[in-house]
Amino acid sequence: MLTVDYDRLELRPGHLVLDMGAGAGRHAYEAFRRGARVVALDYGFGELPEVLALFTAMAEAGQAGTRPDALGAAVNGDGTRLPFPDATFDRIICSEVLEHIPDDVAALRELRRVLKPDGVLAATVPTWFPEQVCWKLSEEYHAPFVPGGHVRIFGEPELRRKMRATGFHPGDSHHAHALHSPYWWLKCAVGPTNDDHPLVRAYHRLLVWDIAKAPKLTRWTERALNPVLGKSLVVYARATARRPGPTAADDVARTEVGA
Repeated sequence: MLTVDYDRLELRPGHLVLDMGAGAGRHAYEAFRRGARVVALDYGFGELPEVLALFTAMAEAGQAGTRPDALGAAVNGDGTRLPFPDATFDRIICSEVLEHIPDDVAALRELRRVLKPDGVLAATVPTWFPEQVCWKLSEEYHAPFVPGGHVRIFGEPELRRKMRATGFHPGDSHHAHALHSPYWWLKCAVGPTNDDHPLVRAYHRLLVWDIAKAPKLTRWTERALNPVLGKSLVVYARATARRPGPTAADDVARTEVGA
C-alpha cells in the first residue's frame, strides 16, 4: 500500500533515494523496483535485516530495474542526526514519520541538509481530521500513553510553514487511504491493540482484499472520499536554493509550542 505518488515525486531510474523512517520498506521497495538506488533508514533496527534481504532477493530476481548500479541498502539511524554528507540524495521519502519525532523541525532541517539543491521531498503525515477523531476515541493511540506514538496532530498549514522555514518550497499535495480512516476509528473505539474484535477483523479482511484485488468500485470510492476522509496527507516540496540558518526554523518551532 503506497501513500506517495512517484510521478509527483518525479522519481527517475538512477536517482539516489532516502526512505527516512522506512519501517518494513513499502516505499523503498517500490523506488527500488523503478530503478532507483535506495537507502532505507529507520530508528528501530528490528525490520532492517528483512528489508535488506528483500532488496537482495529483488535484485537477484531482476526486479530492481535494468541499471547496473542498482543499490538497496538498510541503515539504522536517527532522523534528527542523519549519518550522510550534505547534498547526498536526489529524492527523499518521509512517510508517517514526522508525527512521531518530538523535534520535527530538526528532522526537516536534516532532510534538507542531505537533499541535493534540485531535489524533491515527499512527506506524509496523518491528516488532521481523521487523526483528531482517533485521539479523542482513545488515549492508547498516541503518546505519551504509547511509547514512540504520535506526539502531534499536523494541519497542512503547519507542515508547510515548517517546510518553508527549513529550506523547502512546498508545492503539490493530496490525501490518501480514505478507506483506512474508519478502520482506525473502529480500532480506537474498541482499543487500538484489540485486533481480535470481530468488527476489526472483518474490516481488516476488507482492506486486505481491496489492496490485493483493487476493484474499481472501492478505488473510485476511495478517490472520491480522499479529499475529506483521507487518512494521510502528502506534501511534495522542492529544495530551495539555499538552506536557511537555524534561526528561522527555531522561530517556527517556538511559535508552534507557544513559547
